[in-house]
Amino acid sequence: MAEEKTDVKTAAAAPEAAAAPEVKQRKIKGGRQVLSGIVHVESTFNNTRVVITDQNGNVLSWSTGGKLGYKGSRKATAYVAQLIASDAAKKAIMTYGLREVEVRIKGPGAGRESAVRGISLEKLEITALKDVTPLPHNGCRPPKRRRV
Repeated sequence: MAEEKTDVKTAAAAPEAAAAPEVKQRKIKGGRQVLSGIVHVESTFNNTRVVITDQNGNVLSWSTGGKLGYKGSRKATAYVAQLIASDAAKKAIMTYGLREVEVRIKGPGAGRESAVRGISLEKLEITALKDVTPLPHNGCRPPKRRRV
């Protein structure tokens, strides 16, 4: 008797389900889900590196200019830095379901601001933006004075 009732319910619900469009749920590939993380952007004069970690420092995804297929001075451009950041962000979102990040920028390169722009284009919420470029406190000892 119970089987007949379920058949009636599914038969009645079938036209409604066919009319409504199906919404696909994204399934996270990895076993664990990380909602917040840290994006480390290292921008030098020759390249830009983006590494996304969880709060403990375990690497979730990374990307560089060479990994995307660029060589030489093209790796140092702002456009490639934006592509690098969006590539690393896509991987972290698809694999771990990352939602919000803290961005730490290091170095003097051209890809500093554009890497942050690439992260925000991937719909990651940026909670903090921090510059962690190391600055010398009086620096190294200079070479001895030249005698001519």
